[in-house]
Amino acid sequence: MPEEDLVEVKFRLYDGSEIGPFWYSPSSTVGYLKEKILAEWPKDSKLNPKAVNDVKIISGGKILENSKTVGQCQMPFHELQKGAITMHVVVQPAVAKTKAEKKIDEAERKSICSCSIL
Repeated sequence: MPEEDLVEVKFRLYDGSEIGPFWYSPSSTVGYLKEKILAEWPKDSKLNPKAVNDVKIISGGKILENSKTVGQCQMPFHELQKGAITMHVVVQPAVAKTKAEKKIDEAERKSICSCSIL
């Protein structure tokens, strides 16, 4: 594939550090980018994602969907710039409720008053 068809992308992490830049095919998916980010994630970071779904990529003010391609994420003004596209990366791990929290939630639902005065 000719180099002119490739897109240069770098990732800015939540703490200001960067991963990349790397060259990707315009047909590469955001899910693939997330896998590469996990592989390159700094080991000394305070917050480490455990899975691809813990990573959110933001470009142009929008959170990118895993099924979108790099080519779809390019901004129209990208041709004016001669450099890498910077995408922001945040970690948003899935929060699982503990058993105690679930019991509290269920108890609150059971003790709701449902009186009606006519």
